[in-house]
Amino acid sequence: MNERMKQRPFLALWCLAVVASVAAFVVHLGLRGRIVDLGYKLGRARAEQGRLREVKRVLSLEAASYETPQRVEMVARTLLGMTPPPPERVIPVRWVVKIQDEQAQEGAPDPAATAADPAAPAAPAPGGSP
Repeated sequence: MNERMKQRPFLALWCLAVVASVAAFVVHLGLRGRIVDLGYKLGRARAEQGRLREVKRVLSLEAASYETPQRVEMVARTLLGMTPPPPERVIPVRWVVKIQDEQAQEGAPDPAATAADPAAPAAPAPGGSP
């Protein structure tokens, strides 16, 4: 019986060591599975990132093509039905600047404010020298 009493702590420690080893192995397998799962998710995320970069590149090129004067004119003519204005409706920019300068010297109201008012008289047609 004395011999049995000496084996009990050894048996208890041996069982504890086996349980701890099994628990460590299960934790290791769980972590390894999680690492593999995260690796697959990372691969899918990188593939999606590459796809989105390509989409961004294509959309940037498309946006740049929409900013060209030829594209703007084509859209204006086809989709919006716009036509070039008749020559009498075109006011050169330097005439606008000259008129603004003359009105500022005379103390007249701002032509930009009168241009927004539909009841205001139209700007004089360019006919003189610039």
